[in-house]
Amino acid sequence: MKHKLIFLLLSVVSLSAFAQPSNQDGRKLSMALYAISSLYVDSVNNTKLVEDAIRGMLDKLDPHSTYTDVEETKELTAPLQGNFDGIGIQFNMLTDTLYVIQVIPGGPSEKVGLMAGDRIIMVNDTVISGVDMKTSDIMSRLKGPKGSQVSVKVMRNNKPELIEFKIIRDKIPIHSLDAAFMVDKETGYLKLNRFAATTGDEIKDALATLKKQGMKNLILDLQGNGGGYLNAAIELADEFLGNNELIVYTEGREQPREDANASSKGQFEQGKLIVLVDEGSASASEIVSGAIQDWDRGVIVGRRTFGKGLVQKPLPLPDGSLIRLTVARYYTPTGRSIQKPYVKGDSEDYMMDFNERFKHGEMMNQDSIKFADSLRYETLKNKRIVYGGGGIMPDVFIPLDTTLFTNYHRNLLAQGLINREAMNVMDRSRNELKAAYKTSEAFA
Repeated sequence: MKHKLIFLLLSVVSLSAFAQPSNQDGRKLSMALYAISSLYVDSVNNTKLVEDAIRGMLDKLDPHSTYTDVEETKELTAPLQGNFDGIGIQFNMLTDTLYVIQVIPGGPSEKVGLMAGDRIIMVNDTVISGVDMKTSDIMSRLKGPKGSQVSVKVMRNNKPELIEFKIIRDKIPIHSLDAAFMVDKETGYLKLNRFAATTGDEIKDALATLKKQGMKNLILDLQGNGGGYLNAAIELADEFLGNNELIVYTEGREQPREDANASSKGQFEQGKLIVLVDEGSASASEIVSGAIQDWDRGVIVGRRTFGKGLVQKPLPLPDGSLIRLTVARYYTPTGRSIQKPYVKGDSEDYMMDFNERFKHGEMMNQDSIKFADSLRYETLKNKRIVYGGGGIMPDVFIPLDTTLFTNYHRNLLAQGLINREAMNVMDRSRNELKAAYKTSEAFA
């Protein structure tokens, strides 16, 4: 049975399709804007007034209903679309210099010979190193339409002579799968960083490859994965669940219930499955882990997830800006709402919930986590107790490893010293390292 596809995050909806506010309310807003723009003692920016008014209205609803202007919309949607136009590098700014961290394989920068460790000093005729320039301004100079050319001059191996590369911009893929490899002869590992338009295809290809290598067990790592497209979560869960098993359903005041069920085409419906989660696993990550937990398909390991159970619908505005409006809640197969409590108009405390969890001890001790009996549910096959109303509580609790970031380590990171030394090592020993470690597996 095929999915009943849910594209709430992908749909393009005309605002005119929705009920308009009453004439009286609409006139009140129009009169206020007219009065301010016409009579206020100083000149005002009408566009900013309108944008601030929209943001003000949405701020009073819930923490996930938002407004983004044209540029913000472009920046936010690019990672989920699976590609953008650019030169194909990942970089870090250390002090005041752009260091190339990775050259995307097959991208335009790799084709002309740009390498990890290069310092980009100039873009076209503009010096970007040693000057006070925002990272966003540098990115805007590197990005551009497919087929256009950009010139970059780089310093390599600390030699003073700059090397010039003329790069033809192209479509740059943004992969949602960070890693896919065999941990041992029977156990595969997948690390997913987001749920994007390309996630389903990436996962299918990775599972097929790992199965050819003998995979019988799988570790799915969703730690730090803040979500993305709802349909990508459905596609991923479908790889693990049996035919017609419910994955998730959504329902709202003006949104009738919609179910998404698994098909019969999952590549890993049998075999041991572990899903790694933490407090950064949200939204689509919680849909997948919630479905796997409710059906007793695998073991959820880690710490309580973020707790985002609200569904946003994008409402494009004529100028290219966007309203993301919460229109429904999503529910796991047992009927759990994973949305954690929030106070309308207080998004700051909501987003800082991690600090409260840390303060109350729940990052270290499972016993510090309390759920009301009213939020108690049973899994569908083994009748185990699970809870709703505040993220997915893992089956196996792993406390936060506070030794990962000592104050000393945190200071080194803040000053960029670790990355800088890594770059220096690459400058000194690039050829030797490439000869000794021909693959990432050999380096590991």
